[in-house]
Amino acid sequence: MSKELIINDQIREKELRVLSDSGEQLGVMPAKEAQILANSKNLDLVMISPNAAPPVCRIMDYGKYKYEQSRKEKEAKKNQKIITIKEVRLRPGIEENDLQTKANNAIKFLKKGDKVKVELRFRGRELGHKDIGKVVMLKFIDTVKEFGEPTKAPAFEGNSMVVMIDPKK
Repeated sequence: MSKELIINDQIREKELRVLSDSGEQLGVMPAKEAQILANSKNLDLVMISPNAAPPVCRIMDYGKYKYEQSRKEKEAKKNQKIITIKEVRLRPGIEENDLQTKANNAIKFLKKGDKVKVELRFRGRELGHKDIGKVVMLKFIDTVKEFGEPTKAPAFEGNSMVVMIDPKK
């Protein structure tokens, strides 16, 4: 995703604001003069701000700059953590052993550092007994509370009650 910078002979502007390799301003000068200055130091002329008036160029070692950028990107990628969301589906009439099995699966996901979305689906006449579903959901949350805590109280989304459980740090 890194955009390529315009360097050396690719620069088509007539006048440029030039910065030296140490960072000090050398002022506004013609592009050819800036290129000669960069060549005399065995460095590249790199346009770092093409939208400015006049465009800003810097005298630098472009190969070294690209290498530093790739190192920074690799380091940033190494430090980021990918969080996945696992889903566990329940029903209001779930039996105790089945609920325990689902809870064990959720605990396994939480131990790995994944978030768990618990969805308790109601069908047909079950919608008239939302209190039973609430009891099942609270029992499930109580079973996994040692490994993760819910972000907020269980809420209804259409025909289902949903809660997100984050792993404990």
